[in-house]
Amino acid sequence: MISKRPHLEERMPRTPSRRTALQGLAAAGAAVVGFDPFTRSWAASTTGANGRPLAGLPRLDGTVHTDDASLTADADDFGHIVHRRPAAVLRPGSVRDIVAMVRFCNKHGVSVAPRGQGHATQGQAQVDGGLIIETSPLASIGPVGPDSTTVTVGAGARWSQVARAALAHGLTPPTFTDYLELSVGGTLSVGGVGGQTHRQGAQVDNVTELQVVTGAGDLVRCSPDRRSDLFHAVLAGLGQCAIIVGATLRLVPAPATVRHYLLPYDDLRTFLDDQRLLVEEGRFGYVEGQVSADADGAFRGYVIEAVAYGPPVGPAPDDTALLRGLRHDPAGAQVSDLGYYDFLDRLAASVAALQEAGLWAFAHPWLNLLLPGRSAAALAESLLADLTPADLGPGVVLLYPVLRAKLHAPLLRVPDDRVSYLLAVLRTTPPEDTATVDRLLAANRAAYDTVHAAGGTHYPVGSVPFDAADWREHFGPAYRRLAAARHTYDPRGILVPGQGVF
Repeated sequence: MISKRPHLEERMPRTPSRRTALQGLAAAGAAVVGFDPFTRSWAASTTGANGRPLAGLPRLDGTVHTDDASLTADADDFGHIVHRRPAAVLRPGSVRDIVAMVRFCNKHGVSVAPRGQGHATQGQAQVDGGLIIETSPLASIGPVGPDSTTVTVGAGARWSQVARAALAHGLTPPTFTDYLELSVGGTLSVGGVGGQTHRQGAQVDNVTELQVVTGAGDLVRCSPDRRSDLFHAVLAGLGQCAIIVGATLRLVPAPATVRHYLLPYDDLRTFLDDQRLLVEEGRFGYVEGQVSADADGAFRGYVIEAVAYGPPVGPAPDDTALLRGLRHDPAGAQVSDLGYYDFLDRLAASVAALQEAGLWAFAHPWLNLLLPGRSAAALAESLLADLTPADLGPGVVLLYPVLRAKLHAPLLRVPDDRVSYLLAVLRTTPPEDTATVDRLLAANRAAYDTVHAAGGTHYPVGSVPFDAADWREHFGPAYRRLAAARHTYDPRGILVPGQGVF
């Protein structure tokens, strides 16, 4: 066991002095040292053009940037749909920098948004005329030992880094999103759902403690037993009350190898029923599913993706037992054995190919909905009937079940059904074709309205136009507690306006 968990800042790498940082800024342009509250602009001096004294920035270990390249980069995200240009970007050298700058922005009424890997799809982590705090410098991990049950990491650490650090000791976080190059703080702000969720819960269900900077600029540790109102308002809380700067994550023993199954189906209801059987019986450590178009362009091809963990966490997989009773086409089944990390990071080659082809820079008007199990087949059939290969582009469609009993974070809203199905239509389209982007956003909203009327919910990583009234309805009975936490911990309402929750 870890004897004593060091304070997050004690594990931060040494950062340059303020003088060194400002000298580095001066080499690239004028250093940012002041703020004019009248013009709402950041300045290279503490005296305005008319001799009026400006507000001086606090002492920082990191740097504040106002150069065009920094502002342009943080006015975009993976969606490449919404562009809100900040006035300044903080690259923190310590958690203290975030505390200092949030307090400074609070005093002057400047909006603030944290940015991890910039993987939002509709400007959720952008801020018009405010301050972006890049969390990637907060990437500390550890310590981890063979008997550890948790690990404390910085919010900017990527899940790939956390996985490798834990696997060096035969351990792993229980749940991953399919793409590993996302920041811990980013996925904990929305939920973190993946193929292990039916057994292990979402990523937010596997956090034992958070270190956050509230909207008032207070550095706070919170957990289920300490400041629990804040803890539960931050996990899947869309950044509305505090900025995650560190998280203590649960660890479990990791398998050395896995057996990976791809099981094809040609009937939607059979595909969904077999998925439900697998997650209710808990046969596999991981269950997802994909939907693809056939030769006629209709989305009628279905594949269950399932993974059985091998030693030391389980016995050698028994194909006969694991596949018993399933109604897939055995002639088209694919079975392979992989190293555990090779399985977790299996998207890396595909992502590299998309990046090389320039498709990573395309617009991504994604649709992510949770369908109630009782009507999942009818809803999926209707929504897929309206989908065309052209509107999906080089994207994918995911459809797989999660169990409500494994999801405990109050702000991760799921249908009132024992089993729900995540439908993710991960569209990719040229960003310059704004007419198509607008049409797909409207289609996303129409799909949400259909699913919501049937008791489904929005998993908020996609691009569904929402306003404050929609968010109030989305959070339902949990909204009042979120609003109370917002009033307590971000009384001036400066945090993450791009979500549009308040």
